[in-house]
Amino acid sequence: VQLVESGGGLVQAGGSLRLSCAASGYTFSSSAMGWFRQAPGKEREFVAAIAWNAGYTYYVDSVKGRFTISRDNAKNTVILQMNSLKPEDTAVYYCAVNLWGRSIRAVSSYESWGQGTQVTVSS
Repeated sequence: VQLVESGGGLVQAGGSLRLSCAASGYTFSSSAMGWFRQAPGKEREFVAAIAWNAGYTYYVDSVKGRFTISRDNAKNTVILQMNSLKPEDTAVYYCAVNLWGRSIRAVSSYESWGQGTQVTVSS
């Protein structure tokens, strides 16, 4: 399994970024995918997830209405569109795969992780 994130960067508060995660090495269309983030000195936290067929999406309360997760099973890609960014969104963002359909919000449910992409939001 290989997951490669891209799209991070530096943006001013109120701006937008689009994160992409390219997956390979497994049957992408059969597995839920998630985005997590980790700020310095903090634990990794759930941000958003999407079911294998995009029929369900899940968000942490702090990003609802601002972030949108989507997937393209033909391209083995999952996207996190982030709008109205805030300084507290600053973190390294990781995509991960939930191969066995376990608890969608738990870090421990995800078997493989990307290397992460830095998102920095300035005030």
